[in-house]
Amino acid sequence: MSTKMTLSYKPPVFLSVEEERQHLKQKLAASFRLFSKFGFDEGVAGHITARDPERKDHFWVNPFGMHFSQIKASDLILCNHDGVVVEGNYPVNRAAFAIHSQVHAARPDVIAAAHAHSVYGKSWSSLGRPLDPITQDACAFYNDHSLFDDFTGVVLDIEEGQRIGKALGNRKACILRNHGLLTVGKSVDEAAWWFITMERSCQAQILAESVGTPIVIDDESAAVTYETVGTHEAGWFQFQPLWNRIVKEQPDLLD
Repeated sequence: MSTKMTLSYKPPVFLSVEEERQHLKQKLAASFRLFSKFGFDEGVAGHITARDPERKDHFWVNPFGMHFSQIKASDLILCNHDGVVVEGNYPVNRAAFAIHSQVHAARPDVIAAAHAHSVYGKSWSSLGRPLDPITQDACAFYNDHSLFDDFTGVVLDIEEGQRIGKALGNRKACILRNHGLLTVGKSVDEAAWWFITMERSCQAQILAESVGTPIVIDDESAAVTYETVGTHEAGWFQFQPLWNRIVKEQPDLLD
């Protein structure tokens, strides 16, 4: 694949499932590299998954224990909803299986899901509150994110994953109390972008509340703004400059 920077205005059309799968894996690898660059890594915590375009009850995910900054498309493993690695030479993060298998099962419309222990996301999650529409960017989550208002330890069983999937509902994101953020999308691009901008929205609200009381955008204006910044198309498109940036900087991720 060429690393020449291009500007795309709509998702690509694929001639084969193999071509679509390779593109999906490359976008997944790029997302991990970006998450590392933005400081979303925390030891072995965090995972982004993408539903296989052919085997709908299987998802591609990062190998357990491999740093985000080193992941290439060829490193990704394919896991089924029973937690069995069917392609790849690495183990799967048990928490990734417990959460993502249930999110993918509950949301057949979702292609990708992202979760990481980012600093501002986990800080905001400790408050047990949804985000307020205090900025234009935060309006992407207006009436479109939820709160999983519980914490019982590291998620290791599918029952907990099912509860998270239920809390997510039909929304694009969920704040996991005392844990962090979870975002989903109809593309890897979208899920990754929602995570990036949600993390920044948490940062913005923490900073604003540290010096005063933010002015909340009124419901009508927030809803109108959502229709521009909160759609599936907007989520996909916002990721494209980041994709071009990381591929130019780190073309080995495509391997």
